Amino acid sequence: MMKINGLITSGSGKGEYFMSQDIYTSQFKDKLGFIPFKGTLNILIEKEDLDKIHSIKNKNSEVIKGSKGFGNVLLVEANLQDNVKGAIIFPAKTTHPEEFLEFVAAEGLRKSLHLRDGDSVTLNIKE
Repeated sequence: MMKINGLITSGSGKGEYFMSQDIYTSQFKDKLGFIPFKGTLNILIEKEDLDKIHSIKNKNSEVIKGSKGFGNVLLVEANLQDNVKGAIIFPAKTTHPEEFLEFVAAEGLRKSLHLRDGDSVTLNIKE
């Protein structure tokens, strides 16, 4: 597992809409074993870690296929804070800069882990 540290940050709010689409939820269930919470946890990482993220994304990602105007999404399994199973997702269509990672899990992590913008978190990413 590769460890990447980052800071919680607010996103655009669009993740909730996309994560609720049937085209995605059924495929996430098949690949991860759960239907993700309707929203993503946005984590800002250091630019120095981008090469590691690119390497993992290129080697270990799985594809969630989009259709009818919805783009494909790559995912890489990861854990947040050593104990929350989930995945980092890489939507083909995104407005975020590449140092913003989107993490999905079965529950709303801001509430369950009491996370706020600026809080430090660690991702353990499957290599």
